[in-house]
Amino acid sequence: MRTTFRTALATIALGLVLSTGAHAQDGYPSRAIHWIVPYLPGTSPDNTVRVVAEAMARSLGQPVVVENKPGVAGNLGAQAAARAAPDGYTWVYSGSPMAASMRMYRKPGFDAMKDFVHVGRIGSSDLTVVTSPGSGIASMAQLVERARKQPGALMYASGGIGSPAHLGAELTLGAAGVTATHVPYKGATESTQAVVGRQVDFALAITSVALPHIRSGKLVALATSAPKRHDKLPRVPTLAEAGVPVALVSIGGLSVPAGTPKPVIARIAGTLKAALDRPEVQARLDALGAGADWASADDYTAALRAEIGLTDRLMAAARLEAQ
Repeated sequence: MRTTFRTALATIALGLVLSTGAHAQDGYPSRAIHWIVPYLPGTSPDNTVRVVAEAMARSLGQPVVVENKPGVAGNLGAQAAARAAPDGYTWVYSGSPMAASMRMYRKPGFDAMKDFVHVGRIGSSDLTVVTSPGSGIASMAQLVERARKQPGALMYASGGIGSPAHLGAELTLGAAGVTATHVPYKGATESTQAVVGRQVDFALAITSVALPHIRSGKLVALATSAPKRHDKLPRVPTLAEAGVPVALVSIGGLSVPAGTPKPVIARIAGTLKAALDRPEVQARLDALGAGADWASADDYTAALRAEIGLTDRLMAAARLEAQ
């Protein structure tokens, strides 16, 4: 009788816990959400997230507060997100750099495939090889020829070790059979400005970041990295068209800490897709040079896993070792 009574109490208690959890999920969200962007303000991911966060906040009925936590190629922000409570109130902008860190760093402080649930892809972007107008370099062929005549003398900027700009540059140089010296900066904005200020000779800049400088004449676009030409730079050849057989695209999306309840994840995913489907959101992202490029959780997760494998190959080709 005593055992039966205890069992009954335990069953009631479990039912109360489950009921409370279910109601909490049904009422999600009931307070502000924090979306960590592991890069500096004003970068392409930051600009993209702020547009999408605004649209999602309207649908969810709660503020979505963007928090910039830059450092170590995005690792500091990812670490903070991985340690956050898995309750749906902490999101992180994930993507190619997060996946690359699994190979670029011996101790990144998180596991991209175990510590997160990847909710969906927001967009994808290519890179543009840029130099300054005063460099005397007007084409990819001229850049390669100068690098061939002066091995290692040219300097190129990136947003950090392991960033798409870094790995992309090494892959491009390797495919062209030349070398140059890497100069890492804190982010894409700083590395692009370094080319504008002629602190370095060139960079594979995120196209959306470089685009305003290209339009103003402060940068010269030599080639883009995607398989097809960028619609905002129709006269600029792809790397393949310029004689360098390379194709690279960087992806980014929304992820949450592992253990976040499935109903909450479903709500976030549905709201994200609905936001990206809105014409006004697409127009604002397009104006930034970014653009919306939705992919489901399964497809986005598979793409990030593929990015890890790609990083292995890029590091091997560039003879890079984990930091």
